[in-house]
Amino acid sequence: MKRVIVGLSGGVDSSVAAYLLKEQGYEVIGLFMKNWHDDSVTISDECPWLEDSNDAMLVADKLGIPFQTVDLSVQYKERIVDYMFNEYEKGRTPNPDVLCNREIKFDVFMDIAMDLGADYVATGHYCRKSTIEKDGKEINQLLAGKDNNKDQSYFLCQLSQDQLAKALFPIGELTKPEVREIAKAQDLITAEKKDSQGLCFIGKVRLPDFLQQQLKPKEGVIVEVEDSLEVYNQEQPEFTSKENELAFLAKKPEYALSDGKVVGKHQGAHYFTKGQRKGLAVGGTKEPLFVIETDVEENVIYTGQGKNHPGLLRNVLFVSNDELHWIREDLALNEGETMDVMARIRYRQPLEKATLHKVASGLYVEFQNKQSAITEGQFVAWYNDDELLGSGVIS
Repeated sequence: MKRVIVGLSGGVDSSVAAYLLKEQGYEVIGLFMKNWHDDSVTISDECPWLEDSNDAMLVADKLGIPFQTVDLSVQYKERIVDYMFNEYEKGRTPNPDVLCNREIKFDVFMDIAMDLGADYVATGHYCRKSTIEKDGKEINQLLAGKDNNKDQSYFLCQLSQDQLAKALFPIGELTKPEVREIAKAQDLITAEKKDSQGLCFIGKVRLPDFLQQQLKPKEGVIVEVEDSLEVYNQEQPEFTSKENELAFLAKKPEYALSDGKVVGKHQGAHYFTKGQRKGLAVGGTKEPLFVIETDVEENVIYTGQGKNHPGLLRNVLFVSNDELHWIREDLALNEGETMDVMARIRYRQPLEKATLHKVASGLYVEFQNKQSAITEGQFVAWYNDDELLGSGVIS
């Protein structure tokens, strides 16, 4: 009998995952990860992890499976929280959920599971896994979940073949309503529970408050840039090669104070991210202001009016070699090769047509249509049909 350790988060998805595995004849053990101690940054008085671990325990009890809690808060702080601060200070916008899966759920947690004699680790992610044979070798495929509204393959875009080999995603074939139906039928306490918001496992954290505790506020100016700025309307030079053209198109404009007018003040450029609309507190513009660039060195936020402001739109981005990751290592491009894919630069964004271009220093992703707010530090992931082939950090 194969042993599976399920990461029970206290939500409906992982509860049903555990139930399904038990039905399929696995020996199932539930494990709740505690990743956070500092209650001073959670929004409400309710302690989310206590409530969640309690729910997880009740589900395990109902299913008649062993249950325990593991405290991973030290590793979480080192690998996720410290990394996030570091990225924000550099003016990049990290994605803690992608990292949490790569570093915590499928690494630290997986090691604990293997020490407990597990054959597999399972989570309540809406995605699927498939295995194919190629040149006599088994290759694991990461596929989108059946529920188009809930497909979470993007969050797993940094997993490796080794991690995938030991992973199970029992609810990948189901839609969210079907999952809730099963939970109701089995009388699981999590059946009606709302989906969790906030940082992976920290519960309801106000990110700005959380950051403010660590990153000191410092007042700076908000500058509005007109869409008639010269840099948006310059003639494209003649390019001697495709790579030169891609490098040109991937380069974001450099802004200076003289490029616009000061329209307000802010408490720290590192609290803002590209494409952000809320929190600027500047009124009186015809269209809402969006952040088009943050300069953490000079502590200036550059904004533009409307979601079609040219400062928000670009169709090429770059991933450097050390931040490039292929789930399908067998399909990794060599220098000079290209591949047509579907890609997204954020979760819940519809897939867009793009071409990958491998160069010596990394990989260019050239979208057919301009993308809004390509944000450094976020992940771009590319697909062939519903298979996620690889991903990288936008540089």
